[in-house]
Amino acid sequence: MFIDFFDTCKAKGLNITLSEWLTLMDALDKGLCESSLSKFYYIARSILVKSETDFDKFDLAFEEYFKGIFSDDQITDRMLRWLDKPEMNEMLHEMDKNYLNSVESGAIDKNDVETKFKQRLKDQDSEHNGGAYWIGTMGKTSFGNTGGNIGGIRVGGATGYQSAFSVVGARRYRDFRDDRALDNRQFQMAFRKLRQFSSKLDIPKTELDIDQTVDKTCNNGGCLQIVMDRPRKNTVKLLLLMDSGGTMIPYCTLLNELFQSVNKSNHYKDVKAYYFHNCIYSHVYKTPECENGDWIETEWMFRNLDKDYKVIIVGDAAMAPEELYAKDGNYRGPNGGYSGHEWLTMMKNKYKKIVWLNPKMAVGRAPWREAETAIKAMFPMLPLTVEGLNEGMEILMKRN
Repeated sequence: MFIDFFDTCKAKGLNITLSEWLTLMDALDKGLCESSLSKFYYIARSILVKSETDFDKFDLAFEEYFKGIFSDDQITDRMLRWLDKPEMNEMLHEMDKNYLNSVESGAIDKNDVETKFKQRLKDQDSEHNGGAYWIGTMGKTSFGNTGGNIGGIRVGGATGYQSAFSVVGARRYRDFRDDRALDNRQFQMAFRKLRQFSSKLDIPKTELDIDQTVDKTCNNGGCLQIVMDRPRKNTVKLLLLMDSGGTMIPYCTLLNELFQSVNKSNHYKDVKAYYFHNCIYSHVYKTPECENGDWIETEWMFRNLDKDYKVIIVGDAAMAPEELYAKDGNYRGPNGGYSGHEWLTMMKNKYKKIVWLNPKMAVGRAPWREAETAIKAMFPMLPLTVEGLNEGMEILMKRN
């Protein structure tokens, strides 16, 4: 029964055991769902999903298998990829509202909009940005997102002026996934997990260990047994190097949120943050504008930031081969007599713990494969996702 639903869940990445599936079948046999699709949804989710990070995967599987029951407005994964353009939100906020269509309250024919929307879903076979007919971004139609039309149907994307009378393709639990690109909320959640990596020094046990106290008290028949532990000390020193400008422009908001999250975190003894463009050369910049003169020498950084610093490099590795290998490959400033590859090699020799986080790996875009392959051979390269950040932290904090 529902074996196709089982296959759909597995295809979406849900790890479902045979025991869990048989438990769901037993719940159906006992009538716990009472012929209600809504009750089946919640019972199935409670049995099959082990973590809130998988809620979105379950929703995708549920909507795919039971399509046509919840809604006639079937938004495919392919169309959502066309419409998933976070960089458009920055452009939208810069637009003057005077350029948006002026629609008087109540003047929108919702039935007409919905009819046209359903027809476009049937006819559309490609991505559209701008324009006044298809479902897309930055256009003037009544459907899509980040466009210049007040009222209509928002498809995917983020809310702008909150004027849409209907939203489709919204995924309530997308923010909980551990394989999606990070935003400020996910950064904060990820950094919170770093507490487990903080060092415990050989100092007196002066901090109450609540978990062990509860455990020992329960095992002691309810008689209170206090357990003390050594307090955690922030001993981690972090060096954050971020690619800025060019192909990284769509991720400028993401980098700002990363920078703010790191600086607000109390998990580090010291944090230093600098910027570069495409590759690290003889200078790193103090601000994301990467202006000549507003920099420090990379060799100064080597001399003054000792080898104990953990290094996170954030960049898309989208550079031409000559920018990596030529001694004059830095077209924006001095090379210092070395190629970008040689400067990265010096980074690797100086700092023993380095990870490279790539935002384009999170969305499946990675041009200039030669440069990316070369950098992957030097440093662990991970997607800039919750899962990637957590894996990167584990690499940085390994003692060997």
